[in-house]
Amino acid sequence: MPVTASFWRKLMAFSGPGFLVAVGYMDPGNWATDLAGGAQFGYSLLAVIMISNLMAILLQHLSIKLGVATGRDLAQACRDHYSTPVVWFLWILCELAIAACDLAEVVGSAIGLQLLFGIPLVWGCIITASDVMLVLYLQTKGFRYIEAIVITLIVVIGSCFAAELIFSKPSITGILSGFVPGPHIVANQAMLYVSIGILGATVMPHNLYLHSSIVQTRKFEQTPMGRRQAIKFATIDSTFALMFALFINAAILILAAAVFHWSGHRDVAEIQDAYRLLSPLLGVGAASVLFAIALLASGQNSTLTGTLAGQIVMEGFLSLRLKPWLRRLITRLIAIIPAVIVIGTFGEGKTTDLLVASQVALSMQLGFAVWPLLRFTGERAKMGEFVNQLGLKILGWTTAGIIILLNVKLLLDTFLPDATLKSLYGFFHIPAPTH
Repeated sequence: MPVTASFWRKLMAFSGPGFLVAVGYMDPGNWATDLAGGAQFGYSLLAVIMISNLMAILLQHLSIKLGVATGRDLAQACRDHYSTPVVWFLWILCELAIAACDLAEVVGSAIGLQLLFGIPLVWGCIITASDVMLVLYLQTKGFRYIEAIVITLIVVIGSCFAAELIFSKPSITGILSGFVPGPHIVANQAMLYVSIGILGATVMPHNLYLHSSIVQTRKFEQTPMGRRQAIKFATIDSTFALMFALFINAAILILAAAVFHWSGHRDVAEIQDAYRLLSPLLGVGAASVLFAIALLASGQNSTLTGTLAGQIVMEGFLSLRLKPWLRRLITRLIAIIPAVIVIGTFGEGKTTDLLVASQVALSMQLGFAVWPLLRFTGERAKMGEFVNQLGLKILGWTTAGIIILLNVKLLLDTFLPDATLKSLYGFFHIPAPTH
């Protein structure tokens, strides 16, 4: 792309990768926390969704800078910089993150199939394995075809939720006030707990690896000016796509608030419960169907980007390339086997627990992706004139610190007994969550 091309021509040339990344921010793993937040607290946690989205925009911008300025994706940069044991450790963590994300997609797609067609969840999980063929077919057609399918599915999800918002008639004043952060979010123990769930599960670690790689699929002049323009237009693409993800996540919370919170159904946290209650409470027969269609589209969309991320991290960390069908099959089996075992053993009521578990697993990986990203983009030896300036460094490390602390707290809340937690919270003067 010549630097003299028009603004809109450049923007069209660089558009696409941002939407592949944004998919990870609206996958089924986010639905449970958004539903719970809206049903329990009305519009109050919209500010948390907005703040987490701003954090995501910043981190994806840094991924773009790394890929464009160095010509290396985050996985390759880690391989260049760290010792072999560290590289293997980071690769294994990233693979676990992809498997956890895939688990959320498998369960989400299976729930969507069950709600729409009555297919048992176990069979729905198995059916999702067939998407291997779809991914293989699209990869033979070229990268732009994958982007087109992803954007189409995002439009389907967005259209479904736009219709849901029209049906639910939410309070505009309530929505606007919900986007204003306040001390009540921290002061209310239960609200703080759900907020950590939303924040901790928003930024997907493998998205940082994915974006730093796919931004290099665009042609730009290998000059300082060419790179600067590539960073600028890729960031516009990414920011626009992530604002769309903000709309989807906010729409889920607004829908839950408008339909469940004010009607006395504040305990709704299961996706299946939300589906069953939507049409009766709204008096619109299509409401539940649109909700299920959006869920199925969300699960299938994330499938496409998970495959790409898996191939990128394996090649970047290990210089190992598997055939796409084998790579996809291994990742999907890692996700399907635990889903089938848990659903088959404990029943279909455990699906939300599986979604939450997948988000906790993702949370554990996040710091190990954010830390090297900030370190590399802050080194002049690697980035040259594109090194992070002081203000961006402070903002980046503050964001990383908040994310890591919140994820540690989420893990403590998940795994430690209540008595141990209360003593820890007392030591740090943090209000303990009430379950």
